[in-house]
Amino acid sequence: MRKTRPKKRIILPDQKYGDVTVTKFVNNLMFNGKKSLAFKIFYDAIDIVSDRTKEDGLEVWRKGLANVTPSVEVRSRRIGGATFQIPSEIRPDRKQSIGMKNLINFARRRNEKSMAAKLAGEIMSAYKEEGSAFKRKEDMHRMADANKAFSHFRF
Repeated sequence: MRKTRPKKRIILPDQKYGDVTVTKFVNNLMFNGKKSLAFKIFYDAIDIVSDRTKEDGLEVWRKGLANVTPSVEVRSRRIGGATFQIPSEIRPDRKQSIGMKNLINFARRRNEKSMAAKLAGEIMSAYKEEGSAFKRKEDMHRMADANKAFSHFRF
């Protein structure tokens, strides 16, 4: 690469909890630049989680996010005419991003009335180490484990 890497953008913490991770999550949740609506959905989901679990909703969300965050992934690499799935470690910021996106995408596919309810349901199932987002993480780890014979091809 000839040019220098672009600077990391500074993400400001959210208003209610003062957490940068919450803002990153809301940025992934947002549609068509409607950030205030995304914050409302997130805060409502955290309130629903608090009501149902009788615990701190933000801590449940953090634990659920940690449960769906993968640590390894497989990448396709073409070597001598054959394509191999090579397991590789994921850098921490990408780990977090993948975990957030999986949680949000599988929440959108749920069958509940509002997005806040869908997100709350997915957060609680991630907290209990079940649900679609957790299953996706397990599948990624299983794929990496099955292909660890090709790990010497790492680039």
